[in-house]
Amino acid sequence: MRGKISYPTICTFEKWMYDTASNVTENSRMGKAIGYTVPLLPRLSRYVRDARYQIDNNLVENAVRPLALGRKNFLFCGNHDSAIRAAVIYSLVSTCKGHDVDLRKWMEDVLVKIPQYENQKLNLRKLLPYNWQNEANL
Repeated sequence: MRGKISYPTICTFEKWMYDTASNVTENSRMGKAIGYTVPLLPRLSRYVRDARYQIDNNLVENAVRPLALGRKNFLFCGNHDSAIRAAVIYSLVSTCKGHDVDLRKWMEDVLVKIPQYENQKLNLRKLLPYNWQNEANL
């Protein structure tokens, strides 16, 4: 499908850009858009030649979206220290997601263990989601 549909479409798009570039000024919006896109064409054509490449980056966009939304929310944390605490919580939640750790089970377990770890001077890193998962599965 890539060779039959995508490659001819990319070729048509490339031809259109070169034809259009000669009819617009470099500083116009269209000229700037074409000037930005033309150097990216070799990377776009990799999609046709190599099946490992995706045509879009939706997976990455979806993974980053919660962070972008959180960034707006950080404006309303109240003060710098609260924003740092919120960032730590977001990081821990994202780490749980990234390591397929059940967030609720992890929090319930870790919140009970933190005082014990601090009293006994144990390494708190063992309670991080990626370490906790390994410990929980033993």
